[in-house]
Amino acid sequence: MLEKLFKPSSIAVIGASSAPGKIGYLVLNHLVTQGYKGTIVPVNPKSDTILGVKAYKDLSSFDGTVDLSVITVPTEHVKNAVIASVEAGAGALVVITAGFKEVDQAGADLEKEITDICRKHNVRMLGPNVLGLINTYHSMNASFDSHMLKTGNISVISQSGAICGAIIRWADLKEIGLAKVISIGNKADISEIDLLEALADDEETKVIVGYLESIADGQEFIRAAEKVTQKKPVIIFKAGTSSAGMKAASSHTGSLAGTDVAYGAAFRRSGVIRADNFEELYDYATAFSMQPVPRGKSVAIVTNAGGLGVICADAVENGGMHVAQLDHQTATALKKKLPNAASVGNPIDVLGDADPERYQAAVKTAIEADSVDAVVALLTVQDLTRGIDIAKVISECTNGIKPLLACFMGGKDAVPALKELVTRNLPDYPSPERMVASLKAMYEYNLWINREPRVVTRFPVNKRRVERVFNTYRRMGNVQIGEADAKKVLRAYGFSVPNGSLCISSGMAIDVAEWAGYPVAMKIVSRDIIHKSDVGGVKINLRNREEVRDAYDLMMMRIPSIMPEARIDGVYVEQMAPKGREVILGMTRDPQFGPMMMFGLGGIFVEVMKDVSFHLAPITKDEAMQMLVNTRSYDLLKGVRGEAAVDIDAIAISLQYISQLVTDFPQVMEMDINPFIVGTVGGPSMAADARITLLESWVKNG
Repeated sequence: MLEKLFKPSSIAVIGASSAPGKIGYLVLNHLVTQGYKGTIVPVNPKSDTILGVKAYKDLSSFDGTVDLSVITVPTEHVKNAVIASVEAGAGALVVITAGFKEVDQAGADLEKEITDICRKHNVRMLGPNVLGLINTYHSMNASFDSHMLKTGNISVISQSGAICGAIIRWADLKEIGLAKVISIGNKADISEIDLLEALADDEETKVIVGYLESIADGQEFIRAAEKVTQKKPVIIFKAGTSSAGMKAASSHTGSLAGTDVAYGAAFRRSGVIRADNFEELYDYATAFSMQPVPRGKSVAIVTNAGGLGVICADAVENGGMHVAQLDHQTATALKKKLPNAASVGNPIDVLGDADPERYQAAVKTAIEADSVDAVVALLTVQDLTRGIDIAKVISECTNGIKPLLACFMGGKDAVPALKELVTRNLPDYPSPERMVASLKAMYEYNLWINREPRVVTRFPVNKRRVERVFNTYRRMGNVQIGEADAKKVLRAYGFSVPNGSLCISSGMAIDVAEWAGYPVAMKIVSRDIIHKSDVGGVKINLRNREEVRDAYDLMMMRIPSIMPEARIDGVYVEQMAPKGREVILGMTRDPQFGPMMMFGLGGIFVEVMKDVSFHLAPITKDEAMQMLVNTRSYDLLKGVRGEAAVDIDAIAISLQYISQLVTDFPQVMEMDINPFIVGTVGGPSMAADARITLLESWVKNG
């Protein structure tokens, strides 16, 4: 797919230089000195030979075809270099030069020009504004970073050239091999999506890691990543997701869903493993690179220090994994191989004076146990410890089926043993917590690749009724749909709502109350009043005609004095909803990834604790249930301390109905059902209040 980029048989360096320190010198020098076997074509109008290689005044002087052109000339000369490269038959370009859209509008215009030239001639371009490209299996360092690492199975995609360099140096320090390192910079043409698809089929790549600051096409990213992660793990550190990136929103859902939430939901949908920091990026990459993924979450712990074993056991349980229960056969085998003072439970304590043979016996027995899915080996360096020898023997216990991870603690005294671990393809970690976090990431990836196919249920609904409501608001030029009409939409999509109607007089309010059935609630209806209770616009438990009349008259007197410019359409009178647990169901449409579903408990749980979960629509039944499970307050739904459990299935089905609604109608920007009253199992569940906001662009273009 990107063969000319990754494995070119000839490379032109436009802007090659004989002056050390210049980028054109560095790129050429790395190609010449680090083993690249293809033809190198330095281009410099002032030189005949550079670094012992024949140079050309311009690319047209070279009598041959160029596969890859690396451009390092100043910004104002890049366009001509691109044209010359295309005319020379280049199939791919790497534009290292900066000074494009990251600088100003003129730079953005120039970037578009060179991108259009490349696309017109079917030439793929990496950059501009990049570090370059490294392919260790091709002995090709077409970058200005001097490190040429040993071959490995981890490939790197980075939007930042400096971060690329940091990852390269980490791998160099840890003596870990890499396959490909690709700096994507401004990604005017080749994006992270192109590279994910290419690396998915790359036999030299087992693990893909990335540093991203933005994703240009969210929907396309999800589509591509979901396919790639089925073949190999993709681990991404996503930066630039602080609250500064959050948009203003009127709904609870919109206000709680920032940029970071959207990316998290997108990564979960597509199976991308998210690293929250560089340590996790490195830790996860190492684990996936060196070991198989666990088939279950039962962990055996082997240690020479009881305290360290306890710390690790805590990390395992607190991290959502399980400390394995060793069967009688395994315990008996351990007793035969270990001293009487050793612990043959789990953690397995081989004692502080453990020699390599004792460690090997314990690890081998643990890894062969049917009740164990993964083994972690911990070691504290002591005077009697033979760390290097222990690293050697435990590495021989690996069977290619169950993962084995290590945590050797001892400062500089442990360094030789740590190097031995890496040499023998065993990942090492500075703490039990980081080791267990990596193991959990591996376990969750195994769940992902073995998941059931996604089946999104389609319910019978009345789309035509919803279309009529939305088109009415479009004609009015109004994006805020009132409660009465919002509930019409909900009825059309399978929701139960209390009997009620819009009223424009006290007499009408009384008639509706008599029809709906007492007690009733009364709410002000105004497109200008979002939070009705703040202005006295909500009255509940009205039990007779007099209370309804008084409530209506009071609202019509007080609210205009508080908000004189608010347009008041009347009041909405409805029967009081049945008692039950109040939850909030919602959706906000992310500009990158589309509709994001939201679930949370009502009241303090959403207002203060912000205990909510998100998932991208459309959702399956399992995904709807997972949204509930992912909240801290899920146990309240199941029933605690004598309280009855609520109808969890009713919530999951309602989330699926919203998912279908917002998928069917992309003009819905935000919506909340708050509260959604959930009864006990088999009892009634009802949407007590609702708010829908349409996309302003859709309304205006009507």
